Amino acid sequence: MFKRNKGLFILIALSFLIFISAAQTLNFDISRVLSGSQTTATPKLPVVQKEIKKLAPVVFGISTDSLTIVEGTINRGESISDILTKYNISPTMVHNLAQKAKPVFNVRRIQSRRHYVLLHSLDSAQTAQYFIYEPSSTEYVIYDLRGDLAVTRHEREIKVVERELAGEIKGSLYESVLAAGGSAQMVNQLADVYGWRLNLNQLQPGDQFKLIFEEKLVNNTTIGYGALKAAFFEHSGQPLYAIGFDQGKGITYFDQDGKSFKKAFLKEPLEYTRISSRYTMNRFHPVQKRFKAHLGTDFAAPRGTPIRSVGDGVILDAAYNFGNGYFVKIQHNKTFTTQYLHLSRFAKGIRRGRKVTQGQTIGYVGSTGLSTGPHLCYRLWKNGKQVDALRVKLPLADPINKKNQATFFANKELIIKRMEAMAITPTKSDLLASEKAETSRKS
Repeated sequence: MFKRNKGLFILIALSFLIFISAAQTLNFDISRVLSGSQTTATPKLPVVQKEIKKLAPVVFGISTDSLTIVEGTINRGESISDILTKYNISPTMVHNLAQKAKPVFNVRRIQSRRHYVLLHSLDSAQTAQYFIYEPSSTEYVIYDLRGDLAVTRHEREIKVVERELAGEIKGSLYESVLAAGGSAQMVNQLADVYGWRLNLNQLQPGDQFKLIFEEKLVNNTTIGYGALKAAFFEHSGQPLYAIGFDQGKGITYFDQDGKSFKKAFLKEPLEYTRISSRYTMNRFHPVQKRFKAHLGTDFAAPRGTPIRSVGDGVILDAAYNFGNGYFVKIQHNKTFTTQYLHLSRFAKGIRRGRKVTQGQTIGYVGSTGLSTGPHLCYRLWKNGKQVDALRVKLPLADPINKKNQATFFANKELIIKRMEAMAITPTKSDLLASEKAETSRKS
């Protein structure tokens, strides 16, 4: 009797466990339905897009508690319509959005390879609520797709911080600055500042450089560099400081004695590939097929290369004639006048009587007039007489004026002390070489 009851008890217990298990399974399935979970596969997004987890409740100033964030990159030939129609936005709505966007940021200006973020609803329709396009690292445009639609353009905060960099020449200046953690932009700035006072192609291994400069950050990411505040080179044991100082016309650079780094004129009016013809009293003219004086310097350069005024001045003429083609002539002071020939076109606003500043673009390289190919013929007059621009001794720019001398020299002392305290940080290649030497020594 006990054995029969015991077997019955075990059978009842097993039945009860099976019932509980089934109930739990049923309850789980019901809960999935009530929570809106789907068993069907979600449509695949384009390869360039990826859904990302919410790292913060607010993105671009928008609360994302009830939204999914999708980020992507505009494909070549892709329009905003191509993207939004995948997220339940009708062509009519896209058209209305484009009309509203025109005065803020026209959707036709959206370019390929630029980053965007799309915020869509969490439901199965995945309807887009916002589309954020980033035309640059410093700005973004929010296309609000809700209700009456709205388009707003925003500027990111740019943080400017002061940085230091120190290094040693172990190859070219370019290689050495990059190895120390600098950039190509810094190399260009150094070339502009030191170009009159130091031949940067003749730097020797062991020469040192130190820089104080501004770095621009957006969200703690470097987007570029600002002013070069000061620089230092020690070349062949001789120190040469370049100290930035504003006398009311922007930052210019002076050495430790207060003398200007620059001449009153640029050395060349453009970036060129080669000098194709020099100043001479007897040159065979390639078009007229005869020997005649060539009282200018020809700089070969690609068509469209910007041409800059070598100094401040007033435009005497900006016109066209048969021999010179389009040309600009500038009076700089009582002593110097320059002329720029064979331009393809003038820069905007360049005409007789206008003032120009040193480095300002006045036109673009062409081959107009008596010319066989794109180049610039550059002419220079000194005291009314044409001279060889490559040989003439150009005047230095003004030194620190008397009223600014006390401020400048006090600032100079602070910069020199600061730079003296800057250590030359070993580069990665230095550390690797040191490790290799140490390993070799121990073995």
